[in-house]
Amino acid sequence: MNQKKDYILGIHDRPTPLKWIGLSLQHMFSMFGSTVIVPLLVGLSPSIALFASGIGTLLHVLITKGKIPAYMGSSFAFVTPMMALMKTTGIAGVSQGVVAVGLVYVIVATIISFIGSDWIDKILPPVVVGPIVMVIGLSLAGSAAQNAMMDHGKYSLVFFGIAMATLFLAIFFNVKLKGFLGLIPILLAIVCGYLISVACGLVDIHAIVVAPWFKMPPFHLIGTERGFKFDWNAILIMAPIAFVTMTEHMGHLMVLGEMTHKDFFKDPGLNRTLAGDGAASLAAGILGGPAVTSYGENIGVMAITKVYSVWVIVGAAIFAMIFAFVNKLNVLIMQMPLPVIGGISFLLFGTIAANGAKVMIDNKLDMDKKRNLMIASVILVIGIGNAYIQIGSFQFTGVALATVIGIVLNLLLPKDEHDDPDLEDQTIDPVKK
Repeated sequence: MNQKKDYILGIHDRPTPLKWIGLSLQHMFSMFGSTVIVPLLVGLSPSIALFASGIGTLLHVLITKGKIPAYMGSSFAFVTPMMALMKTTGIAGVSQGVVAVGLVYVIVATIISFIGSDWIDKILPPVVVGPIVMVIGLSLAGSAAQNAMMDHGKYSLVFFGIAMATLFLAIFFNVKLKGFLGLIPILLAIVCGYLISVACGLVDIHAIVVAPWFKMPPFHLIGTERGFKFDWNAILIMAPIAFVTMTEHMGHLMVLGEMTHKDFFKDPGLNRTLAGDGAASLAAGILGGPAVTSYGENIGVMAITKVYSVWVIVGAAIFAMIFAFVNKLNVLIMQMPLPVIGGISFLLFGTIAANGAKVMIDNKLDMDKKRNLMIASVILVIGIGNAYIQIGSFQFTGVALATVIGIVLNLLLPKDEHDDPDLEDQTIDPVKK
Protein backbone atom coordinates (compact mmCIF):
# COMPACT_ATOMS: atom_id res chain seq x y z
CA MET A 1 0.00 0.00 0.00
CA ASN A 2 2.86 2.39 0.84
CA GLN A 3 4.37 1.98 -2.62
CA LYS A 4 1.22 3.36 -4.22
CA LYS A 5 1.98 6.74 -2.63
CA ASP A 6 5.22 6.89 -4.63
CA TYR A 7 3.42 7.56 -7.91
CA ILE A 8 0.39 9.27 -9.39
CA LEU A 9 -0.17 6.76 -12.21
CA GLY A 10 1.38 3.30 -12.29
CA ILE A 11 2.72 1.54 -15.39
CA HIS A 12 -0.63 0.04 -16.38
CA ASP A 13 -2.86 2.90 -15.19
CA ARG A 14 -4.75 4.72 -17.96
CA PRO A 15 -5.37 8.47 -17.45
CA THR A 16 -8.61 10.22 -18.32
CA PRO A 17 -8.75 11.42 -21.98
CA LEU A 18 -7.99 15.09 -21.27
CA LYS A 19 -5.08 14.33 -18.94
CA TRP A 20 -3.88 11.65 -21.35
CA ILE A 21 -3.52 14.21 -24.16
CA GLY A 22 -1.70 16.72 -21.95
CA LEU A 23 0.68 14.17 -20.41
CA SER A 24 1.49 12.62 -23.79
CA LEU A 25 2.15 16.00 -25.42
CA GLN A 26 4.47 16.81 -22.53
CA HIS A 27 6.52 13.68 -23.30
CA MET A 28 6.54 14.45 -27.00
CA PHE A 29 7.82 17.99 -26.47
CA SER A 30 10.44 16.74 -24.01
CA MET A 31 12.01 14.43 -26.59
CA PHE A 32 11.25 16.65 -29.60
CA GLY A 33 14.30 18.92 -29.47
CA SER A 34 16.90 16.15 -29.23
CA THR A 35 15.09 13.82 -31.65
CA VAL A 36 15.01 16.36 -34.49
CA ILE A 37 18.51 17.74 -33.84
CA VAL A 38 20.09 14.39 -34.76
CA PRO A 39 18.69 14.30 -38.33
CA LEU A 40 19.50 18.00 -38.73
CA LEU A 41 23.13 17.36 -37.80
CA VAL A 42 23.34 14.36 -40.11
CA GLY A 43 21.30 15.62 -43.05
CA LEU A 44 18.31 13.29 -42.71
CA SER A 45 14.63 14.22 -42.66
CA PRO A 46 13.31 15.40 -39.26
CA SER A 47 9.82 14.19 -40.19
CA ILE A 48 11.11 10.65 -40.79
CA ALA A 49 13.00 10.80 -37.48
CA LEU A 50 9.79 11.81 -35.70
CA PHE A 51 7.80 9.04 -37.36
CA ALA A 52 10.55 6.49 -36.65
CA SER A 53 10.65 7.50 -32.97
CA GLY A 54 6.91 6.95 -32.72
CA ILE A 55 6.75 3.60 -34.46
CA GLY A 56 9.92 2.48 -32.65
CA THR A 57 8.34 3.29 -29.30
CA LEU A 58 5.19 1.34 -30.18
CA LEU A 59 7.28 -1.67 -31.21
CA HIS A 60 9.25 -1.48 -27.96
CA VAL A 61 6.05 -1.35 -25.91
CA LEU A 62 4.63 -4.31 -27.85
CA ILE A 63 7.76 -6.50 -27.52
CA THR A 64 8.15 -5.73 -23.81
CA LYS A 65 4.46 -6.61 -23.24
CA GLY A 66 3.63 -3.06 -22.17
CA LYS A 67 5.69 -3.42 -18.99
CA ILE A 68 8.26 -0.65 -19.55
CA PRO A 69 7.38 3.06 -20.02
CA ALA A 70 10.32 3.89 -22.29
CA TYR A 71 10.31 6.36 -25.20
CA MET A 72 12.61 5.71 -28.18
CA GLY A 73 14.23 8.79 -29.74
CA SER A 74 17.07 9.56 -32.16
CA SER A 75 20.45 8.46 -30.77
CA PHE A 76 23.40 10.88 -30.64
CA ALA A 77 25.84 7.96 -30.36
CA PHE A 78 25.71 7.37 -34.12
CA VAL A 79 25.93 11.00 -35.28
CA THR A 80 29.63 10.94 -36.23
CA PRO A 81 29.53 7.78 -38.42
CA MET A 82 26.21 8.83 -39.98
CA MET A 83 27.69 12.23 -40.89
CA ALA A 84 30.68 10.52 -42.51
CA LEU A 85 28.44 8.11 -44.42
CA MET A 86 26.20 10.91 -45.72
CA LYS A 87 29.29 12.41 -47.40
CA THR A 88 30.16 9.12 -49.13
CA THR A 89 27.40 6.55 -49.61
CA GLY A 90 24.54 8.86 -48.60
CA ILE A 91 21.26 7.81 -47.05
CA ALA A 92 21.52 4.30 -48.53
CA GLY A 93 24.64 3.63 -46.46
CA VAL A 94 23.17 5.23 -43.33
CA SER A 95 20.04 3.08 -43.63
CA GLN A 96 22.08 -0.12 -43.87
CA GLY A 97 24.17 0.95 -40.88
CA VAL A 98 21.05 1.63 -38.80
CA VAL A 99 19.54 -1.73 -39.76
CA ALA A 100 22.85 -3.38 -38.77
CA VAL A 101 22.61 -1.71 -35.36
CA GLY A 102 19.11 -3.13 -34.92
CA LEU A 103 20.30 -6.61 -35.92
CA VAL A 104 23.15 -6.47 -33.36
CA TYR A 105 20.56 -5.76 -30.67
CA VAL A 106 18.37 -8.64 -31.82
CA ILE A 107 21.34 -11.04 -31.97
CA VAL A 108 22.52 -10.08 -28.47
CA ALA A 109 18.94 -10.37 -27.18
CA THR A 110 18.73 -13.88 -28.64
CA ILE A 111 22.03 -14.91 -27.05
CA ILE A 112 20.96 -13.50 -23.68
CA SER A 113 17.72 -15.48 -23.81
CA PHE A 114 19.85 -18.65 -23.87
CA ILE A 115 22.93 -17.87 -21.75
CA GLY A 116 22.02 -14.89 -19.56
CA SER A 117 23.61 -11.45 -19.45
CA ASP A 118 26.64 -11.75 -17.14
CA TRP A 119 29.09 -11.75 -20.07
CA ILE A 120 28.10 -8.20 -21.09
CA ASP A 121 29.50 -6.83 -17.83
CA LYS A 122 32.81 -8.56 -18.58
CA ILE A 123 33.37 -6.98 -22.00
CA LEU A 124 31.90 -3.58 -21.10
CA PRO A 125 32.97 -2.62 -17.57
CA PRO A 126 32.91 1.04 -16.45
CA VAL A 127 36.56 1.56 -17.43
CA VAL A 128 35.54 0.93 -21.07
CA VAL A 129 32.03 2.40 -21.06
CA GLY A 130 32.94 5.70 -19.35
CA PRO A 131 35.66 6.77 -21.82
CA ILE A 132 33.61 5.60 -24.82
CA VAL A 133 30.64 7.74 -23.74
CA MET A 134 33.06 10.66 -23.32
CA VAL A 135 34.37 10.05 -26.84
CA ILE A 136 30.84 10.08 -28.24
CA GLY A 137 30.35 13.61 -26.90
CA LEU A 138 33.84 15.05 -27.43
CA SER A 139 34.28 13.70 -30.96
CA LEU A 140 31.37 15.94 -31.96
CA ALA A 141 32.88 19.08 -30.43
CA GLY A 142 34.47 20.20 -33.71
CA SER A 143 31.16 19.94 -35.54
CA ALA A 144 29.41 22.01 -32.88
CA ALA A 145 32.09 24.71 -33.06
CA GLN A 146 31.95 24.82 -36.87
CA ASN A 147 28.18 25.27 -36.86
CA ALA A 148 28.47 27.98 -34.22
CA MET A 149 31.14 30.03 -36.01
CA MET A 150 31.31 29.45 -39.75
CA ASP A 151 29.03 31.02 -42.38
CA HIS A 152 29.84 29.30 -45.70
CA GLY A 153 33.46 28.78 -44.72
CA LYS A 154 34.01 32.26 -43.24
CA TYR A 155 34.06 33.20 -39.57
CA SER A 156 30.91 35.07 -38.54
CA LEU A 157 30.62 37.03 -35.30
CA VAL A 158 26.85 37.13 -35.83
CA PHE A 159 26.75 33.32 -36.00
CA PHE A 160 28.81 33.02 -32.82
CA GLY A 161 26.63 35.58 -31.02
CA ILE A 162 23.46 33.64 -31.90
CA ALA A 163 25.13 30.38 -30.81
CA MET A 164 26.14 31.83 -27.45
CA ALA A 165 22.70 33.34 -26.91
CA THR A 166 21.08 29.97 -27.62
CA LEU A 167 23.52 28.19 -25.29
CA PHE A 168 23.07 30.59 -22.37
CA LEU A 169 19.28 30.57 -22.78
CA ALA A 170 19.30 26.76 -22.63
CA ILE A 171 21.35 26.89 -19.43
CA PHE A 172 19.14 29.61 -17.94
CA PHE A 173 15.90 27.78 -18.78
CA ASN A 174 17.30 24.53 -17.44
CA VAL A 175 18.29 26.09 -14.12
CA LYS A 176 15.45 28.57 -13.54
CA LEU A 177 12.25 27.22 -15.07
CA LYS A 178 9.96 24.94 -13.11
CA GLY A 179 6.91 22.82 -13.90
CA PHE A 180 6.09 21.94 -17.49
CA LEU A 181 8.40 24.62 -18.96
CA GLY A 182 11.24 23.23 -16.87
CA LEU A 183 10.89 19.96 -18.78
CA ILE A 184 11.54 21.52 -22.19
CA PRO A 185 14.51 23.93 -21.76
CA ILE A 186 16.21 22.67 -24.94
CA LEU A 187 13.11 23.20 -27.06
CA LEU A 188 12.55 26.67 -25.58
CA ALA A 189 16.16 27.66 -26.25
CA ILE A 190 15.89 26.43 -29.84
CA VAL A 191 12.70 28.48 -30.35
CA CYS A 192 14.37 31.59 -28.91
CA GLY A 193 17.52 31.08 -30.98
CA TYR A 194 15.36 30.59 -34.05
CA LEU A 195 13.51 33.86 -33.41
CA ILE A 196 16.81 35.70 -32.94
CA SER A 197 17.98 34.23 -36.26
CA VAL A 198 14.78 35.44 -37.95
CA ALA A 199 15.51 38.96 -36.66
CA CYS A 200 19.04 38.67 -38.09
CA GLY A 201 17.70 37.63 -41.51
CA LEU A 202 19.02 34.07 -41.45
CA VAL A 203 15.68 32.32 -42.05
CA ASP A 204 13.75 32.10 -45.34
CA ILE A 205 10.29 32.98 -44.04
CA HIS A 206 8.77 32.80 -47.54
CA ALA A 207 9.63 29.10 -47.86
CA ILE A 208 7.77 28.39 -44.63
CA VAL A 209 4.72 30.47 -45.59
CA VAL A 210 4.24 28.84 -49.02
CA ALA A 211 4.86 25.28 -47.78
CA PRO A 212 1.72 23.08 -47.69
CA TRP A 213 0.49 22.18 -44.25
CA PHE A 214 0.47 18.43 -44.77
CA LYS A 215 2.73 16.15 -46.80
CA MET A 216 3.94 12.57 -46.80
CA PRO A 217 7.39 12.29 -45.15
CA PRO A 218 10.14 11.48 -47.73
CA PHE A 219 10.53 7.86 -46.63
CA HIS A 220 13.59 6.07 -48.04
CA LEU A 221 12.64 2.40 -47.99
CA ILE A 222 15.83 0.40 -47.82
CA GLY A 223 16.43 -1.89 -50.76
CA THR A 224 14.06 -0.05 -53.11
CA GLU A 225 16.77 1.95 -54.90
CA ARG A 226 18.18 0.72 -58.20
CA GLY A 227 21.39 -1.27 -58.09
CA PHE A 228 21.10 -2.04 -54.41
CA LYS A 229 24.15 -3.66 -52.88
CA PHE A 230 25.36 -4.24 -49.35
CA ASP A 231 27.52 -1.45 -47.97
CA TRP A 232 29.83 -3.40 -45.68
CA ASN A 233 31.75 -0.25 -44.79
CA ALA A 234 28.59 1.38 -43.38
CA ILE A 235 27.61 -1.80 -41.56
CA LEU A 236 31.02 -2.30 -39.92
CA ILE A 237 31.34 1.37 -38.94
CA MET A 238 28.01 1.56 -37.13
CA ALA A 239 27.34 -1.94 -35.80
CA PRO A 240 30.00 -1.96 -33.00
CA ILE A 241 28.60 1.25 -31.47
CA ALA A 242 25.44 -0.71 -30.65
CA PHE A 243 27.36 -2.26 -27.74
CA VAL A 244 27.84 1.24 -26.29
CA THR A 245 24.17 2.19 -26.52
CA MET A 246 23.27 -1.16 -24.92
CA THR A 247 24.99 0.00 -21.75
CA GLU A 248 22.99 3.23 -21.88
CA HIS A 249 19.85 1.13 -22.31
CA MET A 250 20.69 -0.97 -19.25
CA GLY A 251 21.37 2.15 -17.21
CA HIS A 252 17.94 3.50 -18.13
CA LEU A 253 16.37 0.20 -17.06
CA MET A 254 18.03 0.49 -13.66
CA VAL A 255 16.74 4.04 -13.17
CA LEU A 256 13.22 3.11 -14.28
CA GLY A 257 13.33 0.07 -12.02
CA GLU A 258 14.22 2.17 -8.98
CA MET A 259 11.43 4.65 -9.75
CA THR A 260 8.73 2.02 -10.28
CA HIS A 261 9.94 -0.62 -7.78
CA LYS A 262 10.27 -3.17 -10.60
CA ASP A 263 13.09 -5.42 -11.76
CA PHE A 264 12.88 -5.10 -15.54
CA PHE A 265 15.93 -7.32 -15.99
CA LYS A 266 13.76 -10.19 -14.78
CA ASP A 267 10.34 -9.13 -16.05
CA PRO A 268 10.00 -8.75 -19.01
CA GLY A 269 13.74 -9.60 -19.14
CA LEU A 270 16.82 -7.99 -20.71
CA ASN A 271 16.38 -10.13 -23.82
CA ARG A 272 12.97 -8.56 -24.50
CA THR A 273 14.07 -4.99 -23.71
CA LEU A 274 17.08 -5.27 -26.04
CA ALA A 275 14.90 -6.89 -28.72
CA GLY A 276 12.52 -3.93 -28.37
CA ASP A 277 15.38 -1.47 -28.91
CA GLY A 278 16.63 -3.51 -31.85
CA ALA A 279 13.23 -3.65 -33.51
CA ALA A 280 12.93 0.13 -33.13
CA SER A 281 16.25 0.73 -34.93
CA LEU A 282 15.37 -1.85 -37.58
CA ALA A 283 12.15 0.05 -38.34
CA ALA A 284 14.02 3.38 -38.38
CA GLY A 285 16.64 2.05 -40.79
CA ILE A 286 14.06 0.54 -43.12
CA LEU A 287 12.24 3.91 -43.28
CA GLY A 288 15.40 6.00 -43.77
CA GLY A 289 15.66 7.45 -40.27
CA PRO A 290 18.47 7.58 -37.66
CA ALA A 291 19.12 4.86 -35.09
CA VAL A 292 17.01 5.20 -31.95
CA THR A 293 17.50 4.53 -28.25
CA SER A 294 15.60 4.94 -24.99
CA TYR A 295 15.50 8.59 -23.91
CA GLY A 296 16.70 10.01 -20.62
CA GLU A 297 14.61 13.15 -21.24
CA ASN A 298 11.42 11.13 -20.89
CA ILE A 299 12.72 9.31 -17.82
CA GLY A 300 13.31 12.75 -16.32
CA VAL A 301 9.69 13.70 -17.05
CA MET A 302 8.49 10.59 -15.23
CA ALA A 303 10.79 11.23 -12.28
CA ILE A 304 9.34 14.72 -11.85
CA THR A 305 5.66 14.00 -12.55
CA LYS A 306 5.49 10.54 -10.88
CA VAL A 307 3.41 9.41 -13.87
CA TYR A 308 4.79 6.07 -15.12
CA SER A 309 1.87 5.05 -17.33
CA VAL A 310 2.85 3.21 -20.50
CA TRP A 311 -0.40 4.54 -21.99
CA VAL A 312 1.03 8.06 -21.78
CA ILE A 313 4.16 6.89 -23.64
CA VAL A 314 1.99 5.27 -26.32
CA GLY A 315 0.09 8.56 -26.67
CA ALA A 316 3.37 10.48 -27.12
CA ALA A 317 4.42 8.01 -29.84
CA ILE A 318 1.14 8.48 -31.71
CA PHE A 319 1.45 12.28 -31.52
CA ALA A 320 5.01 12.07 -32.91
CA MET A 321 3.80 10.01 -35.87
CA ILE A 322 1.00 12.51 -36.57
CA PHE A 323 3.38 15.50 -36.37
CA ALA A 324 5.63 13.80 -38.95
CA PHE A 325 2.97 14.52 -41.59
CA VAL A 326 2.73 18.26 -40.73
CA ASN A 327 4.89 19.47 -43.63
CA LYS A 328 4.96 23.14 -42.62
CA LEU A 329 6.56 22.11 -39.34
CA ASN A 330 9.12 20.02 -41.25
CA VAL A 331 10.02 22.97 -43.52
CA LEU A 332 10.30 25.25 -40.49
CA ILE A 333 12.70 22.78 -38.85
CA MET A 334 14.76 22.39 -42.04
CA GLN A 335 15.27 26.18 -41.98
CA MET A 336 16.98 25.82 -38.59
CA PRO A 337 20.04 28.13 -38.65
CA LEU A 338 23.42 26.47 -38.08
CA PRO A 339 24.42 28.73 -35.15
CA VAL A 340 21.29 27.64 -33.25
CA ILE A 341 22.26 24.00 -33.78
CA GLY A 342 25.85 24.78 -32.82
CA GLY A 343 24.91 26.63 -29.64
CA ILE A 344 22.58 23.93 -28.38
CA SER A 345 25.12 21.25 -29.40
CA PHE A 346 27.71 22.74 -27.04
CA LEU A 347 25.42 21.78 -24.17
CA LEU A 348 24.11 18.48 -25.55
CA PHE A 349 27.47 17.06 -26.63
CA GLY A 350 29.16 18.34 -23.48
CA THR A 351 26.49 16.68 -21.37
CA ILE A 352 27.13 13.36 -23.11
CA ALA A 353 30.85 13.64 -22.39
CA ALA A 354 30.20 14.62 -18.77
CA ASN A 355 27.98 11.56 -18.35
CA GLY A 356 30.93 9.42 -19.43
CA ALA A 357 33.03 10.95 -16.65
CA LYS A 358 30.11 10.37 -14.27
CA VAL A 359 30.14 6.64 -15.11
CA MET A 360 33.77 6.42 -13.95
CA ILE A 361 33.18 8.56 -10.86
CA ASP A 362 30.05 6.66 -9.79
CA ASN A 363 31.92 3.36 -10.10
CA LYS A 364 34.89 4.80 -8.15
CA LEU A 365 37.45 3.82 -10.77
CA ASP A 366 41.00 4.16 -9.47
CA MET A 367 42.93 5.94 -12.22
CA ASP A 368 46.18 5.45 -10.27
CA LYS A 369 46.03 1.85 -11.46
CA LYS A 370 48.04 1.54 -14.66
CA ARG A 371 45.51 -0.82 -16.26
CA ASN A 372 42.61 1.62 -15.90
CA LEU A 373 44.76 4.56 -16.97
CA MET A 374 45.98 2.83 -20.13
CA ILE A 375 42.55 1.61 -21.24
CA ALA A 376 40.88 4.99 -20.70
CA SER A 377 43.75 6.94 -22.29
CA VAL A 378 43.84 4.87 -25.47
CA ILE A 379 40.06 4.99 -25.93
CA LEU A 380 39.96 8.77 -25.47
CA VAL A 381 42.79 9.65 -27.85
CA ILE A 382 41.83 7.19 -30.60
CA GLY A 383 38.16 8.17 -30.40
CA ILE A 384 38.51 11.95 -30.10
CA GLY A 385 41.37 12.01 -32.61
CA ASN A 386 39.17 10.01 -35.00
CA ALA A 387 41.93 7.53 -35.80
CA TYR A 388 40.92 5.04 -38.45
CA ILE A 389 41.87 1.87 -40.30
CA GLN A 390 41.55 2.12 -44.06
CA ILE A 391 41.85 -0.77 -46.50
CA GLY A 392 40.91 0.28 -50.01
CA SER A 393 37.59 2.09 -49.79
CA PHE A 394 36.75 0.52 -46.42
CA GLN A 395 37.27 2.79 -43.39
CA PHE A 396 36.81 1.83 -39.74
CA THR A 397 36.81 5.06 -37.76
CA GLY A 398 36.42 7.02 -34.56
CA VAL A 399 34.00 5.77 -31.95
CA ALA A 400 33.69 2.29 -33.47
CA LEU A 401 37.46 1.73 -33.50
CA ALA A 402 37.84 3.10 -29.97
CA THR A 403 35.05 0.79 -28.77
CA VAL A 404 36.63 -2.33 -30.25
CA ILE A 405 40.14 -1.47 -29.02
CA GLY A 406 38.80 -0.66 -25.55
CA ILE A 407 37.02 -4.03 -25.36
CA VAL A 408 40.15 -5.88 -26.56
CA LEU A 409 42.43 -4.08 -24.07
CA ASN A 410 40.06 -4.83 -21.22
CA LEU A 411 40.02 -8.54 -22.11
CA LEU A 412 43.80 -8.85 -22.71
CA LEU A 413 45.44 -6.64 -20.07
CA PRO A 414 46.05 -8.65 -16.88
CA LYS A 415 44.89 -7.32 -13.55
CA ASP A 416 47.80 -6.70 -11.19
CA GLU A 417 47.88 -7.65 -7.53
CA HIS A 418 46.30 -4.32 -6.57
CA ASP A 419 43.09 -5.45 -8.29
CA ASP A 420 42.76 -8.43 -5.91
CA PRO A 421 39.54 -7.89 -3.93
CA ASP A 422 41.07 -9.35 -0.77
CA LEU A 423 44.07 -7.03 -0.92
CA GLU A 424 41.78 -4.07 -1.61
CA ASP A 425 39.70 -4.94 1.42
CA GLN A 426 42.81 -5.06 3.63
CA THR A 427 44.06 -1.75 2.30
CA ILE A 428 40.87 0.26 2.11
CA ASP A 429 39.04 -0.96 5.21
CA PRO A 430 41.45 -1.64 8.10
CA VAL A 431 38.48 -2.04 10.44
CA LYS A 432 37.90 -5.50 8.87
CA LYS A 433 41.17 -6.65 10.47
